[in-house]
Amino acid sequence: MNETRTLAEFVAGLRYEDLPPAVVEQACRIIVDTVGCAISAWAEDPAKSSLALDLAKLYASDEGASIIGAAGMRAQPAFAAFANGILVNAADNDDTHKRALIHTGSVVVPPALALAQTERLSGRELILALVAGYEVAVRVGMAVMPTHYRYWHSTATNGTFGAAAVAAKAFGLDADATQRTLGLAGTQAAGLNTFFESGDMTKSIHPGKACFNGILSAQLARLGATSPPAIFEHPKGYLNAFSTQPKPEKLVEGLGTSWEILQNGFKYFPSILASHSPIQATLAIVQKHGIDPTQIARITNETYNTVKTHFSNKDVATVMAARVSVPYCIAIAAIDGKLNQAQFLPARIDDPLLRDVLAKTEVIADAELNKLYPDKFPARVTITLKSGASFQETVLFPKGDPQDPLSAAELEAKFRENVAGMLSAAQADNLLQTIRLLPEARNVDAMSALLHG
Repeated sequence: MNETRTLAEFVAGLRYEDLPPAVVEQACRIIVDTVGCAISAWAEDPAKSSLALDLAKLYASDEGASIIGAAGMRAQPAFAAFANGILVNAADNDDTHKRALIHTGSVVVPPALALAQTERLSGRELILALVAGYEVAVRVGMAVMPTHYRYWHSTATNGTFGAAAVAAKAFGLDADATQRTLGLAGTQAAGLNTFFESGDMTKSIHPGKACFNGILSAQLARLGATSPPAIFEHPKGYLNAFSTQPKPEKLVEGLGTSWEILQNGFKYFPSILASHSPIQATLAIVQKHGIDPTQIARITNETYNTVKTHFSNKDVATVMAARVSVPYCIAIAAIDGKLNQAQFLPARIDDPLLRDVLAKTEVIADAELNKLYPDKFPARVTITLKSGASFQETVLFPKGDPQDPLSAAELEAKFRENVAGMLSAAQADNLLQTIRLLPEARNVDAMSALLHG
C-alpha cells in the first residue's frame, strides 16, 4: 500500500462538509489556545519574542503575513509562520497530542494563519487546512513513535508534515502536488532533542522551522518540484530512517473517520507535559498535608521510562531548562503549592530552598507504570519528611488530557491569563468571539487585525 499517496488524496480531497461539528469546534479551540500562547510570549519570554520579530524583519514584505503581537509587521508567509511558531512554543504552554507527542497547534496554526492572509482564505478554508494538517502530523508521529523520540524532537520532525499538509490545502493543490509536497517535507524534517539539558532556544525554533519547511515544500511543489513518491514507506524513507519500530499502518488508520484532532490535549501548566501528572500529585500532597518544604528529606517520582531518560535533568540554568525538567517542576510545586508562570521567573531558579529541594528530588523509571504509557501519563509521587513521615499520591491522566479535559470555561480562563499582559478584557472578548465565528467568516481580516494590531 502506498500510504504516502493515501495521505495526499485525503488532504487534497477533504471538504469542509466532511468535518463533523465537533471537529470544527475543536479546530477553533486549538486556534484560541495557540494564539493565546503566542501572545503570552511577549511577556513570558522577551528574548524569544525579539528573536522571532528580528527574524521576520529580515524577510519583511508589505504583501506578506503578520506577526502575532507585532503591530504593522508583515513578512513573507513562510517566515511569518516561522516567527509565529517560535512565539507559540516560547513559554511551553502549547497543546500536545500525547500519542504523537507533538505540540500540534504550534505547527498547524501559524502556517494556516499566514496563508489564510496571503491566499485570502475564508474562515472555513482556514479551518479545513488546519484539520488536514493536524490529521497528517499526528499520524506520522504515531507511525514513528516511541523510538523516534530517542533523538528527534517530534514537533520539529513530524510536525513538518502537518505544516506541509496545511500549506498544500491552503494552496488548493491536487493529490499529485500534495504527494510531492509530502516528499519535499520528508527530506527537510529535522530537529534534535539535545535542548532538554541546556534549555536553549532550539526547542522553540523547531516548530517555527517546521512551519517554514511545510510552506516551502508546498511552494516548491506548486512550482513543479519533484520528490520521492513514497517518502514514508520506501526502504530508505522517513519511517525506516526515523524509527526502529515503524508502524506504517498508523499513517492511514481511521483516516477521515476517526478524527485525531478530538484527542488533542490542552496544557494546564506552562511546562513539559511529562511534568503535569507529577505536579498534580505533588500539589495534592501539599494541599492535603500542609507540607513545610524546609522539612522535606526526599521526593521521588515513579513514572514511565521517557521521563527518566529525557526530562530528569537537575542542572537547571535557564527558564526553558526549568520548564522541561520534571524534578524542577515537582520541587517548585512542593515549595510554592502552585505552579504557573511565576514559578519560572529567573529569580526562582536560583532560590536556595528550591535548589535544596531539587537536589532531593529523583525520577525513578517504574516497569509497571511504563506499561501504561502513552495511553496514560502515570506519576506516583512520594514526599518523605525529615521526621520520617511519608505521603504519596498517584495521577494517571494530567489535567487537560482527553480523559480529563479542560472545560470551555477553563480553556477560556487560560486564554485570558495568557493575553492579559497584551490585550484589554474587551480586546480579549473580541478576539475570542471572532475566532468562534470563523466558520461564518468570508475572510480572516477581522481576526488578523485583532491578532496583529
